[in-house]
Amino acid sequence: MGDLSIERDQVFRIRTARTPGLLGRALVVAGEHGANIGEIETIHIGANHNIREVAIIAPGEEAIEAIAAAMNAIEGVEVLPGQVDKVWAQHEGGKIKIETNAVVRTLQDIREVYTPGVARVVTAIQEDESLADTLTWRGNTIAIVTNGTRVLGLGDVGPVAALPVMEGKSLFYAQMVGVNAVPVVLDATDPMDVVETIVRIAPGFGGIHLEDIATPAVYEIERSLEERLHIPVFHDDQHGTAVVVAAAVISAARRAGRSIGDLSFGQVGLGAAGSAIAGLASGLGFKAIAAYDPSDIGADRLREVSAPDAVFDIGTTDDHFDRVVATSDVLVLATGQPGLLSPDRVVDGQIIMALTNPLPEITPRDAIAAGAAAAADGSIVNNVLSFPGIFRGALDARAPSVTIAMKRAAAHAIADASPADELLPDPLDVSVHRAVAAAVANAATQT
Repeated sequence: MGDLSIERDQVFRIRTARTPGLLGRALVVAGEHGANIGEIETIHIGANHNIREVAIIAPGEEAIEAIAAAMNAIEGVEVLPGQVDKVWAQHEGGKIKIETNAVVRTLQDIREVYTPGVARVVTAIQEDESLADTLTWRGNTIAIVTNGTRVLGLGDVGPVAALPVMEGKSLFYAQMVGVNAVPVVLDATDPMDVVETIVRIAPGFGGIHLEDIATPAVYEIERSLEERLHIPVFHDDQHGTAVVVAAAVISAARRAGRSIGDLSFGQVGLGAAGSAIAGLASGLGFKAIAAYDPSDIGADRLREVSAPDAVFDIGTTDDHFDRVVATSDVLVLATGQPGLLSPDRVVDGQIIMALTNPLPEITPRDAIAAGAAAAADGSIVNNVLSFPGIFRGALDARAPSVTIAMKRAAAHAIADASPADELLPDPLDVSVHRAVAAAVANAATQT
């Protein structure tokens, strides 16, 4: 589901004597301090020593210093000066920029792209506003809107501090599907202020991507925008997550040799993500769907985001929780409660998605050991798999909204692109995003 943590990515330049195993010893030291190893690049191979740049993914700032000291303590190993903070370096100057399609070299070019030629295009759009989708960037451009009140694992950081996250989303849109995505950060917390602002800027965009806005305000914002705008409005924290989870569930069922129509689905936790997951599941063909949340608010939210004819067994009692856990062939947990599901409650052959970050309700290893047919945690649920293709497809189809059918098509496309030995495909595989876009556009034209 995505989470910003205190992890620190640092590139160490490590010089080792030409003695076999020294680099391995240095990397073991990093692991002993809780770090993971990223990319390794050989910089120099000499008669007496080698130099490599190693990306160290450390659990925090203090660990970086401790790892460097421990490596330097190994005879024949030296961490050279000039370590690179890769995250900081990637953000220098921002991650995105505007580039032009047209090139101006001559006075004639000026006449064509600006005055007097542009007046003809202005007049045409005044007479037929839909021409803006082909004669301006609007048909290929969305706004990524936040007020910074719920940024991943960091909470209410405010609009300016949320900008790097929005730039990251924009980067994926551009790289994966060629969509212009403009970060818009709003200094507003009242839901109606946010809505009114978006409504006023909406004429320049082909869609609105809502991101990192606190609940319950975001539900009111999304609902109001869907009523007032005739362009797609998509809250990624809810629906992007739901699409990727649905894809993982479809893949897991296939790997287990089971049909969705023969399986029952259970959702525990009906927050923003949980309600969207269960709502999307209602259109996937499960034989029965049950959901639990300790509050009636969660149940009401699920009904809002589901198809009108969806049938759920929803409850708020401990007994209902026990029944959902014990009787669901597919069990999805999005509760924010690490360790909630003990291994002795896992049903043999169950498919389990425990999505709380950074510590899940049950680890995949414990779930599999307890008899689950497949299990995953939130670390594999990467929304990058869903939102680029969904908006690309919606824009291509000139869809006025993102429907449940379009989300369902996206989930199936992602599952279809998954390797046989993985629940989900590589989020950096451009062909996956193209497939999602095509499926979404096709679903949009069928509704």
